[in-house]
Amino acid sequence: MTISEELARTIIDPKAYSQREIVDAAFSTIRATAPLDKAVLDEMEPFWVVSRHADIKEIERQPDFFHNGDKSTFLTNIEGNERVKALTGGEPNLIRSLVSVDGMEHKNLRGIVFPHVTPRAIRPLEDAIRGIANEFVDHMLSFDGEVDFAQDVAFLYPLRVIMTVLGVPQEDEAFMLKLTQELFNNADPELNRARAELSPEEMLKSLWETTMELENYFKAVTERFRAKPTDQINSLIANARIDGEYLNHRQMMGYYIIAATAGHDTTSNTTAGAMWAMAERPGMLEAMQKDPELINAFVEESIRWEVPVKHFMRSAVADCEIGGKQIKKDDWLMLSYQSGNRDESVWADPFDFRIDRGANNPQIAFGYGVHVCLGQHLARMEMRILWEELFKRLKFVEMNGKGERTISNFVCGPKHVPIRFTVN
Repeated sequence: MTISEELARTIIDPKAYSQREIVDAAFSTIRATAPLDKAVLDEMEPFWVVSRHADIKEIERQPDFFHNGDKSTFLTNIEGNERVKALTGGEPNLIRSLVSVDGMEHKNLRGIVFPHVTPRAIRPLEDAIRGIANEFVDHMLSFDGEVDFAQDVAFLYPLRVIMTVLGVPQEDEAFMLKLTQELFNNADPELNRARAELSPEEMLKSLWETTMELENYFKAVTERFRAKPTDQINSLIANARIDGEYLNHRQMMGYYIIAATAGHDTTSNTTAGAMWAMAERPGMLEAMQKDPELINAFVEESIRWEVPVKHFMRSAVADCEIGGKQIKKDDWLMLSYQSGNRDESVWADPFDFRIDRGANNPQIAFGYGVHVCLGQHLARMEMRILWEELFKRLKFVEMNGKGERTISNFVCGPKHVPIRFTVN
C-alpha cells in the first residue's frame, strides 16, 4: 500500500507547515489509514512515512540498522540530491554535522561536547542565564503592553544564551541570526537569503552561499581559539582531536554550524510557540504563577506542541521489519516528529495544549537514542528560567492579532506572535 499522492504532497510541502492544522490533519489521516507506508512521487526517491510514536522510537533505538548519513538526512528530490553530491564531492548532505554521520564518527564527534552539556555540567550556567533572561524580560516590558514576542524576545534570548556558551561576541549575534534563518527558512520569502520566492535550484544556490559565509566566519574562529583556547564550546571544537588529528574541514565546519544555528533556532521556535499557546488559553498563566512547579510541565508540553524539527530521514542498511512492515536494504524513511508528537495512542487530546500532562511528558521532539539532541538540557534550562522570571512580572497576556509560522518542512515554528500584556 502507498500513501495517496495528495497526502504525500501535503506532508512535504513547506507551506503546509506554515498552516499547522493542514499538516496535522494529513498526518492524522496517515496514522489512521497508513501509519507506516510508502510515499511515491515522481520527483523523489520513494520513502516510508513513519508516523507513529512507537515506530519512530523503534527506528531511533537501532542506529546500526538505520543510518543517518548514507542518504540525505532531510527531504530532498532526486535532482537536488545530485546537485548536493556535485558540490560536496559525493556526499549526500550539504553540511557534515552530528545529525548526518553514523557509527564511530558520530560517537567521537558527540563525545567532544557531550560532557560539557550534561545537566550537572550546565548547572553553573544558571545564574548567567537568569541574568540574560531578566535582560530580555526588561526588553519585552519596555514595549509598553504590545510586542511581537517571536521577533523581539523568542528569537533573541536563546540566541544570546547559545552565543555566550559558544564564545561568539554579542556584536556578531545579528549576523548569526540572519544566517540561521536563511539556512532553515530557505522556502520562506520573508526570511530567506533572497527575500523572494525561489526555485529549487535557487534554493540550493542560496543554501550553499549561506554555508560558505558561515564557513568563512568559523575559519577565523578556529584560528582564534587555537591561538588562545578557552572552555567555550567553539574552542572545544577548534581544538578537538580524534586519534591525535584535528577534525577535518567538513567535520569541524559542520559542528560549528549546527551548534550556532540549531543551538538557538529550535529553542526560539519552542519559546515562541509556548507564548502563543498560553496567550490563547485564559487561566494558564495564573495557574503557573500559583504553582511554579507547573513550569516544567509547561516547558515539556511546549516542546511536544511545537516540535521545531519536523523530520529527519534514515536509510536501512539491511532488510528488517518495523511495525509489521518489511523494510528493504537501502529503503529511505521519513521520521515525522510532527506526527509522532500527535499520536492519539500516546496522548489524550493530542491537539490541545495541556500542562496537566506533567513534566514526564513522553514527547520525542528531541529525538531518541544515540542521536537525541545534544543541547536538550540547556534548552530546557533556558526556557524554564525565562518563564520563571517573566511570570513574576506578568499580570495578563493575550494574542493581539494573528500569529504566523515560517514556511519550512524541516525546522520551523512561529515567526510572528503579536501579544498584548499587562504587568504587576
